[in-house]
Amino acid sequence: MDMRTLVGRNFARLRRERGLTQEEVEARSGFSQQYISSLERGRRNPTVITLYELAQVLGVSHVELVTPEKEG
Repeated sequence: MDMRTLVGRNFARLRRERGLTQEEVEARSGFSQQYISSLERGRRNPTVITLYELAQVLGVSHVELVTPEKEG
């Protein structure tokens, strides 16, 4: 799987699990809702710093954004 797609899927899943909207993430992170939407669709190639900052908003380790989901 493409890394951008993996990060986008993980971010969207973790955001929803925490009950956050893209707009709420925008307010907490400073990244625009359009950026977050593009990220979730695998259209962005975030830097390591961006991954770290977004993970902080979600209250997770940045590693969770790049870890493939376990199949099972």
